Amino acid sequence: MFKFQMYKKLQANIGSIYQEAREVASTIGIPDNLKGKFGLTGAISGCPAPLREDISRYCEEGGKEVTPLAKLVDEIRELVKTYYGDEYDAAPVNTCEAGLWVTFDSLFTPPSMGRGDNYRTRYLIPAEKHLHHHGGYGRPFPPRFKDVFADRGSTAGEAGFSGKRQNNMDTLIVPMVGAEYPVHGIKYWPVPLLSGVDAEKTALKMAEVAGRHAGELTGITSLGYETPGYGYGQKDEDGTPILQKRLAALANQYDIPYVIDNAWGIPFVGTDIRKTGAHVVIYSMDKASGATTSGLVIGKEEYMVPIRRALGMHGDRWGTTASYGKAAYVTQDPGKEALLGQIAAMKALLAKPEVVTQPVDDLYRVVEEEFAQLDASLRKGIIISKSHNSTAVEVNYEGTWANGQGIPIFTIEDMYAGSNILQSGLAQMGVIPTIAYDANIYISPGLGTTDEHGRLLEDRSRLAIKALVRLIEIVCKYAYN
Repeated sequence: MFKFQMYKKLQANIGSIYQEAREVASTIGIPDNLKGKFGLTGAISGCPAPLREDISRYCEEGGKEVTPLAKLVDEIRELVKTYYGDEYDAAPVNTCEAGLWVTFDSLFTPPSMGRGDNYRTRYLIPAEKHLHHHGGYGRPFPPRFKDVFADRGSTAGEAGFSGKRQNNMDTLIVPMVGAEYPVHGIKYWPVPLLSGVDAEKTALKMAEVAGRHAGELTGITSLGYETPGYGYGQKDEDGTPILQKRLAALANQYDIPYVIDNAWGIPFVGTDIRKTGAHVVIYSMDKASGATTSGLVIGKEEYMVPIRRALGMHGDRWGTTASYGKAAYVTQDPGKEALLGQIAAMKALLAKPEVVTQPVDDLYRVVEEEFAQLDASLRKGIIISKSHNSTAVEVNYEGTWANGQGIPIFTIEDMYAGSNILQSGLAQMGVIPTIAYDANIYISPGLGTTDEHGRLLEDRSRLAIKALVRLIEIVCKYAYN
């Protein structure tokens, strides 16, 4: 049976898979009053985790006080400088995507004012997961990638991802050495399988591409994650992904900024901007840090000045050290509650990082125990990793395809089309799903699986993971029987 025939078979049996999934939910004991109220991650933008009690209380108390927002922004700056050093600065934004937008427009795109025709610029990115986020701000190059974002998101065309493309900018997409890009899914599409990425060889390849486009190169970007499934499994003795360090060195060689998209990551405890050598790191503070919905940009002061100016935060024209006023990206500034939530989360990360790391350690044990119950023929080739940066446990099953057909792989296109059965099937079981495409599943606590203090509720977590394991078995049964 060819791959596409296997996925065609799954498509034809979606109704039966859903029916069996609902039956299994009752068998494993998911109570009706819990269905739709707990899930495998609290880090999904469309359904964020409930706030911890300490953050909720801080926001409530601070919300009753009269405080200039510029003062709250400066408090965030102080927290960042206290940990990373005075040469670093910060700018809060309303979402991580807003942080990407203003950063790329400030640092990568050509100027739009002045006489004469505009020149083109290009920024460099490895062909990795979530490419549409940090890779979607320019026209894809080479042309074979021009349709890569066509069907992603809720809306197509200029009102969708294609409309993110900034003025006269291209995205140089470079396949990673050691990665595989086979075609999978009901929405049949190339998927990046990255557990075999060779960091040194990939860096050399990106340097070669940079040399070919040196005259137009204005920046480099990548994800800030540190797990095998995202291509960052090779690390130095300090645990820093080697590829991120090499990309920083390449950026320094060309005197251009290296921007890390660490949306599903946390400051202080996670990926360290000082160790990677990156110039800017961008976070979604509500995903893993536990803050209110918002984003945060942290970077070297030199690079943060234009970003903060574009947000109207870097001081008034008549000479002040801070402001909270009008500028090009005033649409991206956060409100009072968002700033308070960031401050509370960052203070907790500095004072008691175990509030986010301990639930991950506990969850990792539960995931290992439950996946040990998976049928042995399916379990071979699965890699389970722990990430404190993303406060998540990664289940990567690329290896199940090493000697033939393995656990079906659904694409990100499947997710947007509603045909990713590992996500839509969980919803049928009453479990809010997590990212489960490209043979990589990210599981994190928080969505009805922790108490008000952030401690893991093991019974609920185990139910959700047990449901995932059983769904994998159901999907494989219909794929191969």
